[in-house]
Amino acid sequence: MQREHINASKAIQRRTGKTFYLATRFLPERVRHATHVLYAFFRIADEVVDDADGVAPAEQRARLEELRDQALGERPPEDPVLEAFRELRVRYGIDDAEVDSFVDAMATDIDTSRYETYDDLESYMRGSAAAVGVMMTAIMEPEAEETALPHAIKLGEAFQMTNFLRDVREDIVERDRIYIPQETLREHGVDPAQIGRLEYSESFAAAMAAELQRTEDLYREGVAGIRYLPADCQLPVLLAAVLYAEHHSFIRSQGYDVLSREPSLSTTRKLWCLAKTRWHWHWHRDPEAVFQRVSAVPTAEPDRHRSEHGDSVATR
Repeated sequence: MQREHINASKAIQRRTGKTFYLATRFLPERVRHATHVLYAFFRIADEVVDDADGVAPAEQRARLEELRDQALGERPPEDPVLEAFRELRVRYGIDDAEVDSFVDAMATDIDTSRYETYDDLESYMRGSAAAVGVMMTAIMEPEAEETALPHAIKLGEAFQMTNFLRDVREDIVERDRIYIPQETLREHGVDPAQIGRLEYSESFAAAMAAELQRTEDLYREGVAGIRYLPADCQLPVLLAAVLYAEHHSFIRSQGYDVLSREPSLSTTRKLWCLAKTRWHWHWHRDPEAVFQRVSAVPTAEPDRHRSEHGDSVATR
């Protein structure tokens, strides 16, 4: 990959993925540059459907197909990121099916704005999140790749779920999308129209708490596989997990109300997460032990809100 291609990719990640970019900076150069390219490719495809105000669905689909063809080497790349991604895909033996799965998931966002069950959402995440975990694992080149992969997939899903729960307000206001499964909303007595009105309630808080708990189970499964990654990649991946999961602490602190305002981590808070994770890593090179000590994810205990159904929700 040429330096200009890496720099173009890095600029996209730095602008659009600040939390992940912070963790990426700690990766070894051999993986860091490839990560910039992967992230930039993901972002370019994502923006086709996320920043599509006024663009016809057929035009969005056509653009995604162009990106797919360029990424798979079926037509000349028109962008330095696409050129770098194509080289990266060949170098690390990334299966064409993973690229197809990711692009197909982006196409799903064109006409799907609700998911009936978590299984439906998980099928979507097979492309939008799990494929990302598979590609990231490929560029890290772990010796026990088959052992690491299931955990990487779960961690990718955990990151995506955190984004969904953090971005409820943005997704409904800007894209009329709700990623919280409809069955979860029904179980807790939440009318989807309530979310459309940005109307917070104890019922909505209960639904958020249930999905937060599900997501934290994914983090535990994902972090359990960090030990199978190369030694120089373990801390950066752990940092990414800690930083993403820190949003859960913020969500709980505002009583699960992500409708009035979107949870956002300050630079100071991110740096504190970074510092405490590195300090504990210095003494305990065990990803699961460090994650349990420093992350916002409780140690496999039921979410108090879910078990008490509303009694522990913080006041707004």
